[in-house]
Amino acid sequence: MKALGVMVGMLVVFGLGTGAQAAGTKVAYVDVQKILVRSVAGAAAREQLEREKVTMQKEVDNRRVEVEKLREELEKKGLVLSAEAKREKEEAFQRRVRDLRRLTEDYQKELERKEQALTQRILQDLTGVIERYGKDRGYLMILEKRGASVIYGDVEADVTEDIIKVYDQEKAKEKK
Repeated sequence: MKALGVMVGMLVVFGLGTGAQAAGTKVAYVDVQKILVRSVAGAAAREQLEREKVTMQKEVDNRRVEVEKLREELEKKGLVLSAEAKREKEEAFQRRVRDLRRLTEDYQKELERKEQALTQRILQDLTGVIERYGKDRGYLMILEKRGASVIYGDVEADVTEDIIKVYDQEKAKEKK
């Protein structure tokens, strides 16, 4: 029984070896996070998100100033206002505070959603680039460094920089 297991194991190894040689025996890995950070498209996506973040932050800051003015007004005039007027001012203040919180949360969710959409688009493009790169250069497989849990990889097997160059070139051609 033990000999049968060894024979099956040898067949699997030799069978995989033969198939691997037919498809190529090179294995490589890429660091997708590095590509997202260093590629032209990744940098453009970050810049776009940053511009939107700045715009949203200005709106939040303006609203925060309004809320602060209402709070100061309540503190200064609170003692001289009638009970009804004071209650109305406090309710208006609380509404503005809730609106500000909601706006801040909405903007944060919107930025996260946009970042995810931009990243997803880049990853879709990148998948095609990596597939073509792998086929053109005879790789058996190209792993993602972090997702595949590559604990060690020889720097010669890291094709990240090559992928960035190819990806940037393809994106530049699309713009023309």
